[in-house]
Amino acid sequence: MSIIKEIKEALKILSIPEKAEFFPKFFKTGKGEYGEGDLFLGVTVPDQRSVAKEYYAQVSLTDLSELLSSEYHEHRLTALLILVLKFEKSKDKNSKHEIVTFYLNHLKYINNWDLVDSSCYKILGRYCFEYQEEDILRTLSDSQEMWRKRMAVVGTLHYIKKGFFDLTKEFVTKNVSHPHDLMHKANGWMLREMGQKNKQELILYLNKYYQQMPRTSLRYAIEKLDEPLRQDYLKGRV
Repeated sequence: MSIIKEIKEALKILSIPEKAEFFPKFFKTGKGEYGEGDLFLGVTVPDQRSVAKEYYAQVSLTDLSELLSSEYHEHRLTALLILVLKFEKSKDKNSKHEIVTFYLNHLKYINNWDLVDSSCYKILGRYCFEYQEEDILRTLSDSQEMWRKRMAVVGTLHYIKKGFFDLTKEFVTKNVSHPHDLMHKANGWMLREMGQKNKQELILYLNKYYQQMPRTSLRYAIEKLDEPLRQDYLKGRV
């Protein structure tokens, strides 16, 4: 049995029928929805992480390409969790570059918010920060595809954790008027994380842009602020 067949079999054994029924609704797989047509086995994320940890050292990128191109959501997420582990264990720029190139060559399969959020800042964000390759993220932010825009802004989470905020603000501002709610949430989430790291940076940004922001972005961004200040922003009193 090939290593990929082993992984698929391990995931199949861990599938839960109730989850397989629930996940398509949760991830909006109906006609016209953002996850249209996605298929689910019904495996929880903790179980997928366990499988990823068991197999990541044995799987080549060629093998992983097969798993990441699967029609099943859990196969793709497990592949990305494996890729994150491989990246984190890499010791030099060449091996990290190979993983980043693989990631960028498989973007069409990273096509739901959890797939993006579980991988992009741990791979792309960290790589771009460590090697000053911000143009990779800028190219994604300029894309017409929502998932790529989300990769760009969520990718800056690594920068935020290191105390650098300019790229986050650049991408949020660029896509502040994006029509999809999933971008509103991502933008607000990154601003909230920035505020957790440096409240004054968030306040300065909000004072300039909060009236332009969709309500969802604003609510996410101000979630951790003191209640009186939250209400001032919500009611436009700032």
